[in-house]
Order: sequence, then C-alpha cells, then structure tokens
Amino acid sequence: MTSLVIRPLVAGEENLFDSMIDPLPQLRQIPYADGIAGGGYRPENTWVALRDGRVVGRAAWLLPPGAVGAPWLDRFDLAAEPEVGAALLHAAHEALGGPGWYYAALPAHWRRRPEVLAVVTAPMEAARLAGLVERGERHRCSWTGTPLPTTSGRYTFRPPVDAAEINALVARISQPDVLTGAEIARLVGGVDLATDPMAWLGESTDEWRIGVRAGQPVGLVGTAGDACFPLLAYLGLLDDGARGELLAEAVRVLAAGGAREVIADVDAHHVAVLAELERTGFRQLRSRVLFTPPTEGK
Repeated sequence: MTSLVIRPLVAGEENLFDSMIDPLPQLRQIPYADGIAGGGYRPENTWVALRDGRVVGRAAWLLPPGAVGAPWLDRFDLAAEPEVGAALLHAAHEALGGPGWYYAALPAHWRRRPEVLAVVTAPMEAARLAGLVERGERHRCSWTGTPLPTTSGRYTFRPPVDAAEINALVARISQPDVLTGAEIARLVGGVDLATDPMAWLGESTDEWRIGVRAGQPVGLVGTAGDACFPLLAYLGLLDDGARGELLAEAVRVLAAGGAREVIADVDAHHVAVLAELERTGFRQLRSRVLFTPPTEGK
C-alpha cells in the first residue's frame, strides 16, 4: 500500500470519479455528474483511493440541498482489497466528522448471482472493517403494466374524509407493510414515514384510499404520482386479508393518473408482503443493505 493515495476530490476533478469503470452498470443510480450539477454530491464529500494514479476505490456521500440530516454514503466502489476500502472510509470519516449511514445498492437477487457477489463483497467487507454494522435490507420493486388481479368483492375502497382520518388510522398501524422512500424522508426531511407520512407526502388526500369491509376500515394506502416517479408510498393494514386488494387498488389509482411504472420499497424480512407484490405484478429492481455506526440502530 506504499503507493496508495487517499484524498477528497477538488473542484474540477469530477471526471476522476468516473474514470473508474462502473462495476454494477445494471443498477439505476444517479450519474455522478448529475449529482454534482444538482448539488447533492460535492467534491469535498467525495473521496478516492489512487494507486499509481489510477482510481481503485471511490466513495461519494450524498446530501441534497435543503436536507436536515447529515450526508450518507451513497456510492462506494472498490477495485482493490477490502483493506483499501476501509482505509478510504476511515480517512473520510475523520474528515467528515465521523461515520454515518451507508446504503449499499445492489442488483435484485444479488445473493444468487456469483458475478454480482464478486463485485459487492469487497466494499461491504470494507464497511465492516471500518466499523459499520449491517442493520437490514430493503427491496425496491416495480410494476410496469402487468394486468392486475381481479377483486374478490369482499372489500370496497374510498378516499379518506380528511387528513385527520388518515392520521388516526396511521396511529393504529404499528408496522406498515410498504414504506417507499423512507430513507430519504428520514435523512432529508427528518420525517418518520411510518408514523407521520403526510409530513413527507403533503396534506392532499386525493391519492389515498381506505379499504373497508362491513363498514369498518381494514387498511390504508397512500400513493404519490407526482414524486420523482409514481410510487406506492405507504401501505398499512388492520386486516392482513386486504393486503393484495389494497395493493391493486393503489396501482389502479396511479395508473388512472397516467403512471406506466409504480415503485414500492419493502423490508426483505416481510416475506408475505413481497409475495403479494409479486402476485400483483411487481418485480424486484434492486436491494439496499443499510450499514450504520455501532451506536445507531435502523
């Protein structure tokens, strides 16, 4: 490691980041140049490891303009041994005021793909060597026009009366099934999407639906058709039997507004929810594994 140089970028060196070949081109990720142009990526928050002048490791922390939280590690790639990545992270953490959260973006079904494992094992091991702790995994799924299942007729759906009705139902749901963009809501807006979704999605009730059976609410779903892409933002249940039909109703709401794709994020351990998404026509796009400092939880 005698020829190894670890340092942040300086303004005008943006091309140095992209001089490293993208090891996972199949992932949908913000191009680094676009992130710089939008202000989320900054040279001083981007670090590289150079060996004989060639980039063998790169790490970019992201903080969108106006965000209330701290930067999080959004891009981390290695073409070297994990120890190099750990050294890069240690140096950056010292300069940036300490370690933060790292979201390792991975292609769908990455554990079953040897060619992907060969790429992602080193940066994830480097994160562990740098003292970060793996906390959990979330899958991003996508519906792209697959015909929706027919309804059973057991449930009806209606818009909420007002925001107060939404908040009252949210308060009764301890663990929502779907929370899309929960990471961004927390890190950018300081909002817990599980307990206060309207603080992030806005006060409009137009894209919310309540499932009803025998006059009683059985679940609640909130969509967002005018976000960066149409998404199923919140799904919470009071009756697990309503899951599939609420999912389908949410997609219908977005499709009626012109959506050709709908995104949903689900924790990997919610096996029943993932199975219902698949029955509704969703397919996995990618996963994210969360690493945090030892003193912080999920």
